[in-house]
Amino acid sequence: MTESSNQTALEQAFSKVLSPFQNFIEEQKSSSIILISATVLALMLANSEWAQHYSDYLHYQIGLLVGQQPYAMSFKHWVNDGLMAIFFFVIGVEIKRELLAGEIRDIKKSAPILVAALGGMLVPALFYFALTFDTAYASGWGIPMATDTAFAIGVLALLGARIPISAFAFITALAIVDDLGAIVVIALFYTESIQLAYLYIAAVILLLLILANAVGLRRPSVYILGGVAMWLAMLVSGIHATVAGILVAATIPARSSKEPDWFIKRIKKLLHRFERIESGKQAEVKILEQKEQHQVVENVLDAAHQASTPLKRWENALRHPVALLVMPIFAFTNAGVSLDDLSLAGIVAQPLSLAIMLGLVLGKCLGISLFAWLAIKLGMGELPEGLTIRHIIGLSFLCGIGFTMSIFIAGMSFGGNEELLAMAKIAILIASTVSGVLAYAWLYVVSLGQDS
Repeated sequence: MTESSNQTALEQAFSKVLSPFQNFIEEQKSSSIILISATVLALMLANSEWAQHYSDYLHYQIGLLVGQQPYAMSFKHWVNDGLMAIFFFVIGVEIKRELLAGEIRDIKKSAPILVAALGGMLVPALFYFALTFDTAYASGWGIPMATDTAFAIGVLALLGARIPISAFAFITALAIVDDLGAIVVIALFYTESIQLAYLYIAAVILLLLILANAVGLRRPSVYILGGVAMWLAMLVSGIHATVAGILVAATIPARSSKEPDWFIKRIKKLLHRFERIESGKQAEVKILEQKEQHQVVENVLDAAHQASTPLKRWENALRHPVALLVMPIFAFTNAGVSLDDLSLAGIVAQPLSLAIMLGLVLGKCLGISLFAWLAIKLGMGELPEGLTIRHIIGLSFLCGIGFTMSIFIAGMSFGGNEELLAMAKIAILIASTVSGVLAYAWLYVVSLGQDS
């Protein structure tokens, strides 16, 4: 028995055309492709006859005029402090979900991941610190600690069935812990002079949002308004405004308002009612004319809403907009570096560039794989099923793709020095490319060994 369809021939034809695009958006690697495209476009514009227009676009002031007092920031500032707060919010939601129901919930399973993530932060920072100690570059030690989850998973997706599915879980959990570490570093070490009054205001807002969660408030408007207020307070407090995204994410309810048993009973009742209406209507009557059926469908949607958690709904709603819009806009805004006065050989020879590249490529590889191996040897846990230490080496190379978070930290480290910032960005791009190629080649060779 085939399922009936109300689609017209034109709708069915359009669905066939649209389906590949929908599948493209759903795939993890799509965000990596869009990120690369945005980065290449930014580099092309910054080194073309339109370079001045590109620069003007980055510094275009956007804001409000209240009386005679302007409240405005450059477009680049809005992206880095505003849009990226949404990016950090999604990271925070993923961290909370992972802590409550993911790979890092079970300490026996998560111990190697947690220890590996720790090594993946400490060793790259030590590489960087050793090469830049007592220099003007020392403040950038957080740059090689970061991992770009979208690019990392995108490279894994290119390998397809050649890589165990558990590799995706491992790299996702490790990158989430990595992101958490980077956020702590940003909050503690990359702040300006702190305005305590505004920090107190942010703390009060956070407590109110925690209270809202505790009493069962699930309306999105409560957390959106609270989040905007906290972002404003953070913006003027001296602590980077994007930290507000993480803190608000921690307050999003992770409990559904109704239990599964209620949902099952409710859906059965609604389906029975829908079937009764359907069997009793005249054949020529369209569903558009059936108010009762529409009401039943709306009740089903409402029941599904009550049986799901706000945490998961928000993650699902924001994951694709952040991956396909926010991150590419960030890349387009921040990756444009003029190469006119810079030579590749000269950049690579600089201590700053060497520190970033060695930190991301070698530091990440040694830190993650060595610490994971030690955790297993010390009996702290086991690797996920299907993974070996050879896979971990490949995945550790993968974590050397710093890109988004590394560029973000570089901007905070060298924002006042355009020459150093440009050098850091180019080093990040080179290291991320090398890490991605090494990871793909290593894991591909490992997969060949398993097939033989």
